Amino acid sequence: MELKIKLKYAILTILVVGFFFVQPCNAQPVEIPLYDNNSGIKKDSQSENRRYNPAGELTHISSVAVPRLLVYKPESPCGTGIIICPGGGYSNLNVENTRFVANRLNRMGITVFVLVYRLPVNLLSPDKSIASLQDVQASFRLVRSRLAEWGLLSDRIGLWGSSAGGHLAAMAATHYSTSYVSGADTSGLRPDFLVLTFPVVSFRPGLVHKGSMKNLLGENPDEQQIAYYSPDEWVNTRTPVAFIVHANDDKSVSACNSIRFYEALKKAGVPAELHIYENGGHGFGIAPDVGDSWFSQLEIWLKGRGLI
Repeated sequence: MELKIKLKYAILTILVVGFFFVQPCNAQPVEIPLYDNNSGIKKDSQSENRRYNPAGELTHISSVAVPRLLVYKPESPCGTGIIICPGGGYSNLNVENTRFVANRLNRMGITVFVLVYRLPVNLLSPDKSIASLQDVQASFRLVRSRLAEWGLLSDRIGLWGSSAGGHLAAMAATHYSTSYVSGADTSGLRPDFLVLTFPVVSFRPGLVHKGSMKNLLGENPDEQQIAYYSPDEWVNTRTPVAFIVHANDDKSVSACNSIRFYEALKKAGVPAELHIYENGGHGFGIAPDVGDSWFSQLEIWLKGRGLI
């Protein structure tokens, strides 16, 4: 009888411990709208389109109805937060990839905010090319207004962007001195650090990802638009420190984009780290089955900068 009781308690202990270890990775993120009804921001009135994998997990979003943050909270916050701009060519948002990234960053103690931003292809307003930038800036205002709630430090709020999301992040990191919301100030809009993974950073010939440019600016953008939406041309001494990664065999977005942005940072005297891998293609190193990748280098970089 005593052996059965001990065995019963042992099984119960395993189940309880297992619950607490597994639960954070499977927990659903908290969703927080970026704007209230009095913000004056034009939202997409269409129904939101969502795609799911066979396990019933959300993978892609398009026609964003409500711009919002998906908040992934770690068990032990380290004081650092990262806002993530998903990729998708400005036509959809790959939130499956950001879920994998969020889980990895949570294990480092980082609080993650995945930005579900409006997409220009779904908007009819004349300012549709800046709608995504408005949403990034709104996310910084929101996160910085609730630092204590999430256990964050005011000088440790970073921005991450992948692919077209990398373009959006680079734009936000170089145009933070302009408020894209009428009447709002620019305080707190500058990211404290930047992570760019296989990013689009130039709309110049030879570098441009044509689909992203077309979705954002239309069929025939003029020279002024091309220049303004090429963030590598707007880097200065105040641009945030950056970690950049790309694969040389990326057939979707040329690795020369990352090289160009790194060279601009170096010229401006901004600390930056660039990793160009021989192989990997587009979007490599973020799937859940990847054990050791550039993520290890990112963790070293974050530790070296005192962010974790």
